[in-house]
Amino acid sequence: MQTSKSMDKRMQTSVPKKDISPLLWGLAFGIVFGFLLQKGGATKYDVIVGQLLLNDFTVLKIMLSAVLIGLIGIHAMKTLGWVELYPKSSSAGMNIIGGLIFGVGFAVLGYCPGTIAGAIGNGAGRLGRRTGGNFDRFRPFASLYPRLSQGILMKGDYGDVTFPRLFKVNEWVIVILAATLIVIVLYWLERAGM
Repeated sequence: MQTSKSMDKRMQTSVPKKDISPLLWGLAFGIVFGFLLQKGGATKYDVIVGQLLLNDFTVLKIMLSAVLIGLIGIHAMKTLGWVELYPKSSSAGMNIIGGLIFGVGFAVLGYCPGTIAGAIGNGAGRLGRRTGGNFDRFRPFASLYPRLSQGILMKGDYGDVTFPRLFKVNEWVIVILAATLIVIVLYWLERAGM
């Protein structure tokens, strides 16, 4: 007959341990990204508003640099077999509605989701109180989402198409073209003093 201690020990060893390393990597990259956003000035309200008014392109330069690094890094990791990509399907309705919600929120608050978290972490205490009630404004969308996802959000569905599949080329062709275009835009912004 087994004792309760031996049964407890057996039950503890049979439970598989969860791998928390992806969470730790996510936390580490999030801290680094937040630090770089703060150092680049993207957590300052005036910089964000300057971008919206098209007279300070700091945010655009930061985001284009992040896209460039992510574009090359993700596809390099995919080529090495470290990651697999699973593109999600999308539609014109999703992009239009999502863009409107994001754009209005960005214009009204002067922050996007990443920069607002960085600004609160940077000590913008008043901002935390000001934006707390804004999360309640998403409840109507959240409650309507099941109906919207069967209707307007699915208008213009184009599936999980990617540029390499669309143009029937190797994905590195698109990566190199996109990276070159980003570098040209960044160079032009610097030369123009923007």
